[in-house]
Amino acid sequence: MAFNMSQPRLILGIGELLWDAMPDGMRLGGAPANFAVMAGRLGNRAVILSRVGSDDLGRQAIGHLEPMPVEAGFLQIDTHRQTGRVTVHLVDGEPSYTIHQPAAWDFLELSDEWLQLAQRAHAICFGTLAQRHLVARQTIETLAAETSAGCIRVFDVNLRPPFYSAEVIEESLELATVVKMNDAETPVVLDLLDLSVEGAPAEETLSTPEYLRQAAERLLGAFSSLQMVAITRGSRGSLLVTREAWHEHPGIRVKVADAIGAGDAFTAALVHFMLQGASLATLNEAGNRWGAWVASQCGAMPPLPSAVRAAITAAIEEGNSP
Repeated sequence: MAFNMSQPRLILGIGELLWDAMPDGMRLGGAPANFAVMAGRLGNRAVILSRVGSDDLGRQAIGHLEPMPVEAGFLQIDTHRQTGRVTVHLVDGEPSYTIHQPAAWDFLELSDEWLQLAQRAHAICFGTLAQRHLVARQTIETLAAETSAGCIRVFDVNLRPPFYSAEVIEESLELATVVKMNDAETPVVLDLLDLSVEGAPAEETLSTPEYLRQAAERLLGAFSSLQMVAITRGSRGSLLVTREAWHEHPGIRVKVADAIGAGDAFTAALVHFMLQGASLATLNEAGNRWGAWVASQCGAMPPLPSAVRAAITAAIEEGNSP
């Protein structure tokens, strides 16, 4: 399939759309939805493929998305199950989650219009959490398999115990061209897949760049479809590894309000600049700039003033602080 790059790229966030119940109120989220909103803010045609209930929270979710640069018209409405909710607990800005079930997004239905979108997509993003139920898992796997050879297929490893397994991770990696995870998730993934790193360090050094680069190389060697491994390290930046090269970014220092959605913003920026054929250094700079900005705000879909957008765009282009 030949893409027409003169038109906005079609990018799909597939999976959970839910409400985060924060200590100070309810905020809309879900990793694929956060990803899609940021992809839209970067100028792409972004679409959320998810499912909400025919309840007040479902209606509020659709209304909340209406002014955002993302298409919510393909959301499915479930008349039997409630819109997803997550209770979020913050400790020093870092979230932990209680994910309620069942939820409408556990029952994503494979539809002709979703298949057509997948077949035309320039990039998609899907994760582990949305595959906790077999119905949604089969839908996501089919959509990923129906994309074109040139489509960037991002598997976002978002490990939320107990909602993941070695089987889901392995099958998702077989479908993906890019895998994104954080430094804490990386040794867990390798352990689940029984992929050892030669001379693996002690537990306290499992987040070092040296170990993470070796881990990424093991994944690239084990899964032929993978083209890139992206590992985020919070305030310490990120590491991008391909079969030909690697690049480490030291991170952007900000005062963290909460880290919810920061990784999703990183992923959206990564995909946006991959579609432009940018260098690893630019991909890393863009991901860290946008991820840091979201971390400095409250919630995963904060308002984006035009001046902030311009400053971050300029900083990415220059590779310097705004």
